[in-house]
Amino acid sequence: MQFFKNLLCEEDGPTAVEYAVMLAAIVLACVAAIAAVGTNTNALFENATTEMHNHGM
Repeated sequence: MQFFKNLLCEEDGPTAVEYAVMLAAIVLACVAAIAAVGTNTNALFENATTEMHNHGM
């Protein structure tokens, strides 16, 4: 019983969970940013390729 009482009183667990949630949010933001940059870069190269084909290159 003392174990559970100590577990509820300790603050290390909630702090670790907060850090894990923060890390997950940062990772999701990075993945979304990389995906957006990748999509925009792909569109840029496709437009360049189309323009080059239209001008006979």
